Amino acid sequence: MSARAEVLSVAEMTRCDQETIASGTPGPELMLRAGSAVATELARRWQPCPTLVLCGPGNNGGDGFVVARVLDGLGWPVRVALLGQRERIGGDAAVHAAKWTGPVETVEARCIEGAALVVDAVFGAGLARAIGDDLGQIFQALNRRGVPVVAVDVPSGLHGDTGEPMGNAPQAALTVTFCRKKPGHLLMPGRALCGEVVVADIGIADATVAKVVAASHGSVSENGPALWRHVLPRPKPGDHKYSRGHALIVGGAHMTGAARLAARGAMRAGAGIVTLAAPPDLALHYMSGLPHVVVRTVRDTASFSELATERRCSAILVGPGNGLVGATRERALAALHALKPCVLDADALSVFEHSRPLLQQSLHPDCVLTPHEGEFARLFSEREGGRLRRALNAARQANAILLFKGYDTIVAHPDGRAVVNANAPATLATAGAGDVLAGMLVGLMAQGMPAFEAAAAAVWMHGAAASSFGPGLIADDLPELLPKVLQGLA
Repeated sequence: MSARAEVLSVAEMTRCDQETIASGTPGPELMLRAGSAVATELARRWQPCPTLVLCGPGNNGGDGFVVARVLDGLGWPVRVALLGQRERIGGDAAVHAAKWTGPVETVEARCIEGAALVVDAVFGAGLARAIGDDLGQIFQALNRRGVPVVAVDVPSGLHGDTGEPMGNAPQAALTVTFCRKKPGHLLMPGRALCGEVVVADIGIADATVAKVVAASHGSVSENGPALWRHVLPRPKPGDHKYSRGHALIVGGAHMTGAARLAARGAMRAGAGIVTLAAPPDLALHYMSGLPHVVVRTVRDTASFSELATERRCSAILVGPGNGLVGATRERALAALHALKPCVLDADALSVFEHSRPLLQQSLHPDCVLTPHEGEFARLFSEREGGRLRRALNAARQANAILLFKGYDTIVAHPDGRAVVNANAPATLATAGAGDVLAGMLVGLMAQGMPAFEAAAAAVWMHGAAASSFGPGLIADDLPELLPKVLQGLA
């Protein structure tokens, strides 16, 4: 794991703070470093202007008092407003509140008048209840007026573990957090509400983070090449097409473009050979425009099973454009029973909506399921707890890798590991993009890349390819953008 890739839950971050304090760093010193880091990042982006610091009664508010004092020392016109009573502030926050010598206003609607910039230091990531209506209305007013908000740790009211707002959380232009990101910085809608996210080093040692993560039941990371580059397949002298991996993709009779896009994705991801298993009456159609893909006709599940169990077949994809028909279910089960690395996507997931046990008893750890939100709901009963928890629970239940698609795609392993992807642009919301992703994934798995790492790599490369193109992206563009992404990774 990369030293900075870890994503810490609220409880894990609290333990990191406690371990650091127990090791000899006073709590007020950590708070001073945190507030100073916020002030530094703020001053890098804005010129001195009338600035309001909204402070809460806890440690987040203590950070806010530090921000106010540092900015005041730099000559900024600063005001402080407090939610609650000053005499009730306790702990480390009381130390820094006492050092603020200016007036302290009350957090109320009129306090934001005249503010050109607002620092939100009311509540941190550990808040477990909805914020009050009065505070929510203040945040709404700031958003309507377009006043830039700088959030300390997270925008107040945003759940640090789920990314879900509890009430009217403000839209931040900048969020400064400490040591590591939390899931709420990456999961939607928190990712959008946080704006630009900066992770400030406040002196919590990497060894402390590693100790806390090791004591947890799993680990969460932000997706990036450092997590999987070491197992990314690379062509070697002496390779031939079969040694570079043979991917088998089921082509359906309903939406033939989906399997064709997947085949192109698999080839561009490096598979040495891709075979499309096509219905006999559509073989010529599948051959058209795909001269680099082998098309084999399959009349029934038995003939498909023969292809799937061939020695040279190294990974299988079922689902894109296959249709919600019995044949799709049969092909998916045959692929699973071949005990090869396998990707089940799209129709190969939804077709099991009313026969979930049949699917789950056939899954294995070399299988990747790729549901979006609707397909997830058809396969798994869990609805509460946020996307990350749901993904991890589903992966454990299925005993397979889960690639839970979305703007904040999550790849979850049955052993409790997960990565959250954050490089996907909004332009990926286009028909066929998911088919290309499934093809890229099976192409990497065909080359021997472990399923979890292959899923994380495919998702990241998919996002990087789309980002390199910009507006106007269509699914056909994605396979052609992969070579430059792979070149950059090399």
